[in-house]
Formats: sequence, C-alpha cells, structure tokens
Amino acid sequence: MNYSQTIRERRTIRRFTPTPVDPDLVVSLLTDAANLYEAEGTPRWRCLYAGTAESRQRLVESMIAKMKESKFGKLIPAKMINYFIKQITDIPSHLIFIAESASDQRQRDENYAAVCSVMQNFLLLGWERGLGALWDTDPMLQSESFLAEIGLREGERFAGILHAGYFDKVPRARRRTPAEQKWTSIVGDGRPDEMQSNNVRISEQSILEVLNDAIWAPNDGLREPWRFIYVTGGGAAGKLPALLGNPSPALLLVVAKEEADSHKQEEDYAAVCCLIQNFQLLAKSKPWYARRTVPEWIYDQDQCKPFGIRPQERIVAVLELREGDAFSQSAPSAPPLLNITHL
Repeated sequence: MNYSQTIRERRTIRRFTPTPVDPDLVVSLLTDAANLYEAEGTPRWRCLYAGTAESRQRLVESMIAKMKESKFGKLIPAKMINYFIKQITDIPSHLIFIAESASDQRQRDENYAAVCSVMQNFLLLGWERGLGALWDTDPMLQSESFLAEIGLREGERFAGILHAGYFDKVPRARRRTPAEQKWTSIVGDGRPDEMQSNNVRISEQSILEVLNDAIWAPNDGLREPWRFIYVTGGGAAGKLPALLGNPSPALLLVVAKEEADSHKQEEDYAAVCCLIQNFQLLAKSKPWYARRTVPEWIYDQDQCKPFGIRPQERIVAVLELREGDAFSQSAPSAPPLLNITHL
C-alpha cells in the first residue's frame, strides 16, 4: 500500500451501493488490520460483525430504541424513522468495535488505542479494495437495548461502528491545519552520546512532512484535537523521570485536547490514536526507528508540566524516534488473536 496516498485520499462514506460485501473479505481485512498494529503488550479488544439481513435488522432496531423513546423521537414521523431503518439495513456490513476492560487506566487506554488503531487500519485497507465506511459513535444510538445487543460488559469501552460498503462517489476533500501550526520544540543541551554516528537524529522538517500526511485521520467535525511537542537534547530529555537506558532519542509527545463533553473526549482521543497509527504506518517506509509508548509518568500531572501540558490536555502517547537501524526493534510478537463474533 502507498500509505501516504491512501491516508490522504480516504474519505468518510455515507452513501453506499447495494453491492454485497463478501464476509470472507471483511474477516481478511480485519485480520490484516490487526496485524498492522504494533504493540509491546497484548491489548485486548473484540469485534462484532453484522453482515446478514437478519442481524442488520436486529442491530438497527436496538440502535433506534433510545431515539424512539425520547421526547424528541416521539415527534419524529414514522416515515422518517422507517427511512433511517432502511438506510442502515441497506448498508451491507456493520462492524462494532469494543475495547475490553482492564484493571488500570494505562491498560484501559492501551486497549482503546489498539481498537481505534485497528479501525483506522481497516478503513485504509478497505479503501484500497474499494470499500468505504462511516465511523459512527452517535450517543443517541447508544441505548440500553443497543448495549445489550452488543453484549457490552462492565469496564468495556464502545469504540464505534464502522458501517461499510462499496460506493460510487468520493466526497470532496476538506482542509487540514498544517502540523507546523500545532508544533512546539523543546531543545536541550546536546550531549556527546547523542552525536554518535549510530544515533542520527531525525530532522524536525522530516517529522513534520510525515505528520502532514498523518493528520488526515478521521475526526468528527474536523475538530483536529491534537498538537505535538518535539523534545530533543540532554537537558530537555532529562525532564523525563526515566528515559530508558539508551542515549536520549528525539521524542514526539502527541497531545490531545480534552473537551468538557465526555463523548467528544472519547471521539477526540480516538482521532489522535488514528493519527499516531498513521504516523507509524508512514514511518515504515523510511529508515526510522519509531517506537510508540504509553509510559506511566504521563498520568502524573506534575511530571507533565515541564513539557507545557495545559489544563484540559493529556498526552496520548510518546513516540521515540531515531534514524537508521542503530537500535533494533522489539522482537515481533505472535500474530494477534482475532476476536470477532457474528451477530
């Protein structure tokens, strides 16, 4: 895949053709999407697939239950509700993604980041095969009957539904704010060990070029809730409580703005996770070491302050970046187990 081209060209699709989608293709794309996500631990997530007429009908009935029971819903003409039902049931495939529960916040975030990243991978891989999708998290659709239908358990996080199918028309592109406008550099004093030939630092310009592709991530209303803090040099890197045992790398802190609305918070966190996944996919085409980490210290506000983290912001991940193959990547883990259930 030409990641740069596909990331930039992919669009949210809302109108689909009636052409059926082969269930084997869906499973194959989902398997490939899971394999593209690199993690040091074992993030846990699951997926439910509604690909038959009967399962699509059950799904849409559970989705509209909250709408029909609300005061607003009771004012909606039955004709409009039937139209909505038809719109959903006519879409060939629906994939519901859930991040499994965990005992601590860090692992819960890892699970959620993983499922959002896999969803982004699925969007890109599907686009290459002519499949478009709409990432749906509308809270109006999250009724008790819907949560019961998907079997959401205590501590789990619903990441969204991908309504997927073939399409005829590609929507027009909308602009993105250049990464340079959301960029902060923290440069410390250089140290001799950082100047070794086997630890060549990636230039800011090179990182920005990749980021300007990566920012074409799905985000509701184009809120662009991210910014980037680039940390280099011994003095700056020394602000970290524990920076591995290797010579200080260049670090890219990817920060998310936190809206007051909890639903927007979840959507924005997912968008930033997709951006990070885009960045890692793009880094594969370069001689870069790009390691994504979620260190414990990012959950401590006092330890985040030296990096200029503002109120209502949080660090989503820290990317450790080096040029060349001076530091080997972690040994590849076993292929992820695909936890998919057919509704």
